[in-house]
Amino acid sequence: MNDNSVFWEDLMQDLEDPEFLRTYVLESIRIKSVDSIVNGLDDARVKADLSKAALARAISAEPATIRRLLGAGTSNPTLGTVSEVAAALGYRLVLEPLSDELTSLTDALVTGHVDNPAEFRTAMTELAS
Repeated sequence: MNDNSVFWEDLMQDLEDPEFLRTYVLESIRIKSVDSIVNGLDDARVKADLSKAALARAISAEPATIRRLLGAGTSNPTLGTVSEVAAALGYRLVLEPLSDELTSLTDALVTGHVDNPAEFRTAMTELAS
């Protein structure tokens, strides 16, 4: 990819606004985190050979709850529901730190600006992979 692409030039200009920067970084991390958890839960469900309805019964929830959680649409389940689904599949939720390569994202959230655009771009690319 061209280091001087129009996308990154435009994005870096937009990121000069601290509110835009924080929203962009938070949403990027949220999307990656939620996708990872939901995909992991669905993989565990398939591995356990459970239907979505059977998984719902295991946690005393309506089948629609699991369909929404594991479906392609937008879902915003409670942490409690996600924890219950994980437990029914033999997992638990854990909090882990971002890798060292992503610290520029945390720094941008705290300070409201990007100190090193190249490092920030690398971190965003790493997050997306």
